[in-house]
Amino acid sequence: MKKFFSKRPWGYFENFTHNEKSTVKILTVKPKKRLSLQKHKKRSEFWKFLDNPAKVTLGKKIFKVKKGDEVKVPKGTAHRIEAYSKTVNVLEISFGDFEEHDEIRLQDDFGRK
Repeated sequence: MKKFFSKRPWGYFENFTHNEKSTVKILTVKPKKRLSLQKHKKRSEFWKFLDNPAKVTLGKKIFKVKKGDEVKVPKGTAHRIEAYSKTVNVLEISFGDFEEHDEIRLQDDFGRK
């Protein structure tokens, strides 16, 4: 992914994908909830955090992110987003072959396999 930034008289824009095979979503994580710890065989992901702080697991690293932070998730890397006490909204762009059931769940709070 090559990010592009361009100034305009009215402000600016950030271009995250250009003529690439991608899927774009907004993830909403409820307070004190977290995604399953998972990885993907067929896609990488890019996250841009839109509002409140969150905890991110990326491989063996665990760290806090804030509004505006960006995280790249390479294909095959274990990852998770966890909300603290407020809802967290995340722009997610997936690159590669997107299938909703491509995830390999390593841990899940809701009993899903």
